Amino acid sequence: MTTTKLFSATGNQMIAEAMRQADPDVMAAYPITPQTTIVENYAKFVANGAVNTEFVTVESEHSAMSACVGASAAGARVATATASQGLALMWEELFIAAGMRLPIVMANANRALSAPINIHGDHSDVMGARDTGWILLFAETAQEAYDNTVISFPIAEDKDVQLPVMTTLDGFITSHAMERCVMEDDETVRAFVGDYLPANGLITSPTPLGAGMFANGDSYMKSRYMLRRAIQDSLPVIERVGKAWAEKCGRPFDVVDAWECDDAELVVVVLGSAAGNVRHIARELRAQGKKVGVVRPRVYRPFPVKQIVEACKNAKAIAIMDRADSLGGQYGPLAVDVLGALASAGKSAPFHNYIYGLGGNDLTNDLVNKIFNDLEKLADGSLGTGGVSYLGMQEAEGAQNIWLG
Repeated sequence: MTTTKLFSATGNQMIAEAMRQADPDVMAAYPITPQTTIVENYAKFVANGAVNTEFVTVESEHSAMSACVGASAAGARVATATASQGLALMWEELFIAAGMRLPIVMANANRALSAPINIHGDHSDVMGARDTGWILLFAETAQEAYDNTVISFPIAEDKDVQLPVMTTLDGFITSHAMERCVMEDDETVRAFVGDYLPANGLITSPTPLGAGMFANGDSYMKSRYMLRRAIQDSLPVIERVGKAWAEKCGRPFDVVDAWECDDAELVVVVLGSAAGNVRHIARELRAQGKKVGVVRPRVYRPFPVKQIVEACKNAKAIAIMDRADSLGGQYGPLAVDVLGALASAGKSAPFHNYIYGLGGNDLTNDLVNKIFNDLEKLADGSLGTGGVSYLGMQEAEGAQNIWLG
């Protein structure tokens, strides 16, 4: 019989506890706001003998991921954490970790990138890493940050996956806010995660092997194709592991959380912590008889195309909220993925893309209400489809929504 601990904790605390329970062989990390308390807490676990982890203190995030790559390639279970400029500094190594099929687990406290300097939460950093070959999970709450981290280890290490996983949470909004959380007992988590048996460890392999070799065009293209197949084929494993954990802990897991979408005609698609804000207003509108729904991908890479299409099947208008912009592109990154998913299924509906919350800019109830008001106009044809708005940006003459073409 499992036991649980109920207490107040931040998202960063919950991730540190999940990593402690998984007990990786190596953690190499460098502190950066708002991730720092993850590795600070973990360093305390190491100092107190609560884990058997070799904690490697390094001079930069690039060095941190380099050390993680080396340790994982050797055959160790490896974890780390970062944010913002730190994730950007790792960019080179992110491709190497995925290309070498190394099951590293990394937490990212999603944060804006400079310039100008900003320490608050948005998705600019993680969206810069979306095409590196890592599996990407988004948590809405501190509880989900814990659950996502627990399942990240068996997902990454599955023999049919062997890919790095980034378990993310929104900086300060989720990383530092105190929430009511449940932590499963150590024995339950360790049994669920299991012992790591590396498939191709350079030290642990009984036969000689190479890693990170040079490849000319044909071989390189084959390796990228195999990587694409691997991350696409990981979705059933993510679902299986997530459902198995849900059965253990009693908390639901869906790769896409589709709230009241069975009959929803006005649908908002959003990642991470802002989903709670949107559902709050959606509940009020539901009480007024309006058929609204909220779609929140919990898994962002691989992108859950079928689940997104199913959630939006009855939509007469769709709003897609991006906490990052794709500068120079037509739409934000989430919007591009959602629209591509719908197009691949031969479905379409009037839509609008909202860029919001950059640098921690507030997402107020009034702004969410504006999105739903716009959806009604989209549905009846009084608002043109395909627009992009910078939502809630302040100008000299007051709050305005900046409309882009």
